Amino acid sequence: MKQETVAAPAATRDGFTSSFGVLAATLGSAVGLGNIWKFPYLTGTNGGAGFLVVYVLATLLVGLPVMIAEIMLGRKAKANAYTTMKTLSPRGQPWWLISVAGVLSAFLIMAFYSEVAAWVFAYVFKAAGSGLLTSDPKVTEGVFGQLIGDPMQSLMWQWLVLVLMGGILLLGVSKGIEAATKKLMPVLFILLVVVGVRSLMLPGAAQGLAFLFKPDFSKITGAVVLTAVGLAFFKLSIGMGTMMTYGSYFRDDQNIPLTAFRVMCADLFVSMLAGIAIFPAVFAFGFKPAAGPSLLFITIPAVFHNMPFGHVFMFAFFVLTAVASMGAMLSILEVPIALLNEHFKMKRATATWLSLALLALVGATCALSNSSMANVKLFGMTAFDLFDFATSNIMMPLGGIGLCLFVGWVWGKQRFEAELSNQGALQNQGLLRAIFTVLRWVSPVLILIVMLKGLNVF
Repeated sequence: MKQETVAAPAATRDGFTSSFGVLAATLGSAVGLGNIWKFPYLTGTNGGAGFLVVYVLATLLVGLPVMIAEIMLGRKAKANAYTTMKTLSPRGQPWWLISVAGVLSAFLIMAFYSEVAAWVFAYVFKAAGSGLLTSDPKVTEGVFGQLIGDPMQSLMWQWLVLVLMGGILLLGVSKGIEAATKKLMPVLFILLVVVGVRSLMLPGAAQGLAFLFKPDFSKITGAVVLTAVGLAFFKLSIGMGTMMTYGSYFRDDQNIPLTAFRVMCADLFVSMLAGIAIFPAVFAFGFKPAAGPSLLFITIPAVFHNMPFGHVFMFAFFVLTAVASMGAMLSILEVPIALLNEHFKMKRATATWLSLALLALVGATCALSNSSMANVKLFGMTAFDLFDFATSNIMMPLGGIGLCLFVGWVWGKQRFEAELSNQGALQNQGLLRAIFTVLRWVSPVLILIVMLKGLNVF
């Protein structure tokens, strides 16, 4: 079927200005709070180095191909996610619904992710003071419980985070997102290395490294493989319009497959550095690793308190965790802002403030999910849990499957190779054929299996 012609982008449309800016912004989108606790934890409890091997293979079969496809479509259309799919789809076919699911996913994810980030920012200030100076996890548990159980604190920190992100996004793509992530990503790496080196110097640190890197292939079961595939899909910020939106800001001469591969490797490296920073210290002081907020907000403060100069390193740890959250939030917020700015013709400032206002309203239900709205539930879940479940198990996987089907069966191999070879300027046709085959036949099946597992179909 004939596809609609892509209109030339407006000359004034902002975009990334350098290769490093592209890499920093895209990596900033992929790196998030999950790198700091979820990835290292899953690696350690699912076979260590064995799980890493499975995860890398899953990334090559799921995360990387879909990421490349998203960026490619965005760069081709030079538009927000909705306009991209509306423009590139054959006339009369509803492939634009993929982008609708993506934009809605981004909004709902930001609603609860901003609250987790709010806890992190609150802990930066708590770490600077004396409130966390204790080696008793029960005390740190009480501090965390007081934070999330206080409606005013929860709302205040969430709104402060939203305003901070809005201030950066108001500056635009090159002067806002690109400039910020070019500074944030090096800071993240430096802080991770500093905390990691200090953690490795502790007695008993070897046990923490063994937890992460010593393979236990007896733990590699079907469930572990599905965990790795699911992590590979969600880890790279795909299926929610972020990579498509960022792709629209890519330069025409950018090598998309190479950039995506570098992002994948850097993202893995950040996760490994986080594991090295956390688990040697956890084991050195006799704590047991745990997932989620329990590790990040309860165990970690007690661990660093036991460490010489632990106050300083605890502060550095929560600063780097806050930095990790910022890049992801910028990319997620940019999805609805770009839509309002371009499709609905709003000024960027208006689009930004409207997005922030709506998020403050909807996100408040997540901020209050552990306090005044704890008993307000739908399908047995609070707003926080419901938004997390709906986006992770339904909307993002459906968006990912839709992208695979669109690129593999509608967009087609010829356009795929032309776009990703930069109209023949790059001699990478063999690689592109392999990626296209995986995207067409393998990725959608694996994403479907992960979605069915998340919905407890099997």
